[in-house]
Amino acid sequence: MKKIYPNATAALDGLLHDGMLIAAGGFGLCGIPELLIDAVVESGVTDLTIASNNCGVDGFGLGKLLDTHQIKKMMSSYVGENDEFMRQYLSGELEIEFNPQGTLAERMRAGGCGIPGFYTKTGVGTVIAEGKEHKDFKGETYIMEEGIIADLAIVKAWKADETGNLMFRKTARNFNPPAAMCGKTCVVEVEEIVPTGSLDPDAIHLPGIYVHRIIQGDHEKRIEQRTVRTA
Repeated sequence: MKKIYPNATAALDGLLHDGMLIAAGGFGLCGIPELLIDAVVESGVTDLTIASNNCGVDGFGLGKLLDTHQIKKMMSSYVGENDEFMRQYLSGELEIEFNPQGTLAERMRAGGCGIPGFYTKTGVGTVIAEGKEHKDFKGETYIMEEGIIADLAIVKAWKADETGNLMFRKTARNFNPPAAMCGKTCVVEVEEIVPTGSLDPDAIHLPGIYVHRIIQGDHEKRIEQRTVRTA
């Protein structure tokens, strides 16, 4: 099966529809699928639910989808770098389902592994636990979290071979592997596509069985926060 597409618009052709759930990789602005996000913006789909650690920043990354009011609901861990995110939430325009970061990552991974739910102590006794099943194990209380299965996963990797085996670069791995795993269809943007067989099998971070479509492109690679020391 041919997995390589010429650009983000072509790679998302036939996959987008109103009201869908999209899992997006990235952490802050590190390892975000910016080219695919731009293509989602240009498509005009609306009422989206996005599962992602955060929602970019104002005017960049997933923040672009906030600017165009294409997102109905965010399933996120952190909202502190995006003023428009906070404005829409506080005004009631945007629904938010808060998840602890580890819980969100595990919900994605569980969905990709066919695990419908799991128990965790994280969130017990807080608003996170409201409405969720509680169960005691050896005298400790846990809450049940459900695995996430997204209609589409959009992720960013460093290298891919022609069959979709992926390598991520340093901290840009972050949420990308679990996000890729939980998508019914996974589209990946990479910096480099190499011939099949050229990647060391022991260096592959995500096997190509999870990857359906690939594009190669140039990326802006913004730095979200830069702190420098005076001389």
